[in-house]
Amino acid sequence: MKGILPLWKPRGMTSHDCVMKIRKLLHIKKVGHTGTLDPEVEGVLPICIGQATKIVPFLTDTKKTYTAEIKLGTATETEDSHGKVTEMKNVAIPPSQQKIENVLQLFRGNITQIPPMYSAVKVDGKKLYEYARENEQVERPERYVTIFDLELVEGSIRHHSFEVRAVCSKGTYIRTLCVDIGAKLGYPAHMGELYRTGSGGIRKEDTVTFQQVEQAAENDTLGRILLPIAHGLGHMERLYVDTAAKKRILHGQKLSKPADTPDANPFLMMLGEEVLAIYQTHPEDSGIMKPVRVFND
Repeated sequence: MKGILPLWKPRGMTSHDCVMKIRKLLHIKKVGHTGTLDPEVEGVLPICIGQATKIVPFLTDTKKTYTAEIKLGTATETEDSHGKVTEMKNVAIPPSQQKIENVLQLFRGNITQIPPMYSAVKVDGKKLYEYARENEQVERPERYVTIFDLELVEGSIRHHSFEVRAVCSKGTYIRTLCVDIGAKLGYPAHMGELYRTGSGGIRKEDTVTFQQVEQAAENDTLGRILLPIAHGLGHMERLYVDTAAKKRILHGQKLSKPADTPDANPFLMMLGEEVLAIYQTHPEDSGIMKPVRVFND
């Protein structure tokens, strides 16, 4: 059994909880997730099964898509609705759609963020949330992230809140994005509801629930809900080979680089629609390519 299980993670479970439950349901040890979702957040959580666990490092760097609610007038210590209120301001006149869209424009592209105190970012070997729990303030390092797209969700404006849809790079703190947008609008703010609607090439429409996984396991139809390994690697360039090269590739051999080798590193080695391996240019010999991951059962 191998492939990607496109799970819709329910609220109230950690990503690790989901992995453990899938292991029990499928009676398989080789299971791994591709990027954590906080327990109170629901959404797309690709789970790699069997040989597909080898691609986990290549999926964590993919773009993520979120729908987030921004609540104006109240700031919290955790930057979401679960933290203690730290600041309040009356929203007498809610911002107009045009004003919101003008502010969102400021956050598209490459931006800097300061991670929230309640986060797992480490400073001097200690996680920020550990400092926060001890009421100890430390200087938080800026980090650079990319917001590929940021749009106001149509019809979402309420008196104290509105929703945005964000496509962003790995490491983006949506909570912080919500707080910073609120600040530009002139209000303390925090993140309300949050959903991850896409992870790499996997969208909400592709996902299955735990109930569907259980039914598929009982009916022996898991193959119908597992996505092929190639589905999770659509962001990588590909080199197509013939059947003569397949055996050498599956044995993890180094190969001479053909003229049509992708410029990007690493890249996929494909036979038709089958992913054989992930290769890269040899760091000490540009005329040779070597395996990074081989999908040989």
